[in-house]
Amino acid sequence: MNLREAHALLSDRGFRPGETSTSTFPGGSPYKVEIPSCEGPRVMAAVLEEAKTRGVTIDRVSQGSGVMMLTDGEIEEMLSLGASSGVEVCLFLGPRGAWDIGGQAKVSAAVGGVARGNEMVAASLCDAFRAVELGVRSLLVGDLGVLEILGELKVDGSLPSDLVLKTSVLMPLANAPTARLYERLGATSLNVSTDLPVPVLAEIRSVTSVPIDMYIEVPDDQGGHVRFYDVPEIVRVAAPVYLKMGLRNAPNIYPVGAHLAGTAEALGRERVRRAELILRLLAEQDEG
Repeated sequence: MNLREAHALLSDRGFRPGETSTSTFPGGSPYKVEIPSCEGPRVMAAVLEEAKTRGVTIDRVSQGSGVMMLTDGEIEEMLSLGASSGVEVCLFLGPRGAWDIGGQAKVSAAVGGVARGNEMVAASLCDAFRAVELGVRSLLVGDLGVLEILGELKVDGSLPSDLVLKTSVLMPLANAPTARLYERLGATSLNVSTDLPVPVLAEIRSVTSVPIDMYIEVPDDQGGHVRFYDVPEIVRVAAPVYLKMGLRNAPNIYPVGAHLAGTAEALGRERVRRAELILRLLAEQDEG
């Protein structure tokens, strides 16, 4: 079998080469902006303040240290900030292999988000239910089995039907069949692998209707890519897509606490500045 024949076989199974996406978010926008690593209300407030100063619309903030690293009051304050600003607040489920006693995560970042054993799966569910009871309607999931269980709990009514289940970049997603699998298991927002070329993003879009989350500037521990000039093509083929602003040359600050508050706030503000640069470039290319 040659490559042409192999691609024809894939096409027969619904995995076609990508074209321009005609899908959008409700309201018609092909893209939205996500600021990750909003580690608590102080960082979120700094991000929103910076966005107002720079005229940048933020649609979603996500947090990486986990629900278990926030007090009830901090979660409620973040939700209040989100409600008053029209910003989705997405919280990570805390338990993960990178912090557990296992050793594999020390030599392979690919297993950093896994829930090791039923004990950690149960702990992830505790994080999820606590967040939902406080009013959270968007969760960041780093484990495939946890994703499936949360999806089932939405179907049977144990969790709200409008709960966003966003996959983490720690869950490898590098092809269309995997994207379709994640959606089938319950994912409603897909964080794809950071190094995918535009044609692969188009392939993924061709088999899934849920939003794609794409790092435009990538943290060093996830590749360190800076893909500003790819953004117009990413939006063209992957819409609806969240443009997610990480930072290269920045420390990994998870889990955050008061000892890192100043750093976390400074990083948040710089992510907003990076978003401003991306939006300027997008507008410039549209005019061209």
